[in-house]
Amino acid sequence: MDRAYQKTRSFAVGFNWIACFAIVVMMLLTTTDVIMRLVATPIPGVYEIVGLLGVAAVSFSMAYTSVEKGHIAVEFLVRKLSRKTQAVVAAANDFLSLVLFFFICRQSVVYAGVLKQSGEVSLTIQMPIYPFVYGIAIGCAALCIVLLMELIQSIRRIVQ
Repeated sequence: MDRAYQKTRSFAVGFNWIACFAIVVMMLLTTTDVIMRLVATPIPGVYEIVGLLGVAAVSFSMAYTSVEKGHIAVEFLVRKLSRKTQAVVAAANDFLSLVLFFFICRQSVVYAGVLKQSGEVSLTIQMPIYPFVYGIAIGCAALCIVLLMELIQSIRRIVQ
């Protein structure tokens, strides 16, 4: 299981690099747009592009955040419990999170299909929106894989 978890971690790190790239592009676009506003005319559609890149940054960073335990957790009560009870709480949390993000992933795929079929595009630059919704689904699927690995580890701690 350790090897599978390490592969999942590497997978999450790769997704996080995509998120990092999106943030760098957002920063460069915003900076260039501000400079262009001072010198000449702004870049059309930057607001839309930055928003869509923000979607990519958040969705592709979720799995890595879960691997690194970078999310907000209120543990002051759970730490007072026994190790086995802590593992039960962690397993329940992992399971509920897995179910939630599975449904978000599924609905994102459905919604992206609807957007693709309807031909929905952004207002200014007419960029299709559905690839970014598929990106949300991919990010949620990656998070589901991480949560499944964490659930298995929590169950192992309960059994031991």
